[in-house]
Amino acid sequence: MSRSPYELSTPPDVLARLHPRLRTYFGPIPPGHVGRGEGVFTVVGTPRRWLWPVLAWFARDGVMFPVWERDVPFTVENRPAHVRRGSTGLEAQVAVRAHRTFRFRSGARTMVDAITAEPDGLVDHLGRRGRVSALLRTEVDGTGPDAGALRLVSTRVTFRALGREVRLPAVIAPRVTLVERFDDEADRQRVSLVLSAPVVGTLYRYEGAFRYEIAPDTGRG
Repeated sequence: MSRSPYELSTPPDVLARLHPRLRTYFGPIPPGHVGRGEGVFTVVGTPRRWLWPVLAWFARDGVMFPVWERDVPFTVENRPAHVRRGSTGLEAQVAVRAHRTFRFRSGARTMVDAITAEPDGLVDHLGRRGRVSALLRTEVDGTGPDAGALRLVSTRVTFRALGREVRLPAVIAPRVTLVERFDDEADRQRVSLVLSAPVVGTLYRYEGAFRYEIAPDTGRG
């Protein structure tokens, strides 16, 4: 992979504002290597238990989980991959597939997603089957408290079923906001994800910190 999906879909002047340590995370992964991180999420899930049956359905595909836990150890692995683009059957040439394994009290669960560079921009395909996809807008502040951090905000959510891809109307579509920043004092990368919906508010979230490196891939998965 010569250029990452982030580099292919984001203007160079925006990426130039990234914290230098984040450029490793959002840059290309060399052939024969894997990106690995390990840390702790201070919080994962939602305290709204009436949402848990819905989250349990998404958990089957490795998207979200019916939990509300604090201080959850986790690992992340980023690998170059080829993934199918929804119902078109075409393979995306540039993609990064991520496996985030949460060590919950009830056992380990793995969240899976794949980032691709599509004609419309950066797209996150959620779950093992990629049935839910979100088109993401990339933002990097040059000044202020989040200077150098990367923020991804969903602008379109689609759901694939029965061979068709359906775009959810904005009035009901959930919104994903992901912020990745580097904490120089702690020497850790910090991540915060919030899934929210109109009227209802926050549906799911996680936030925490981890250390990350690109290393030779000695155990390909």
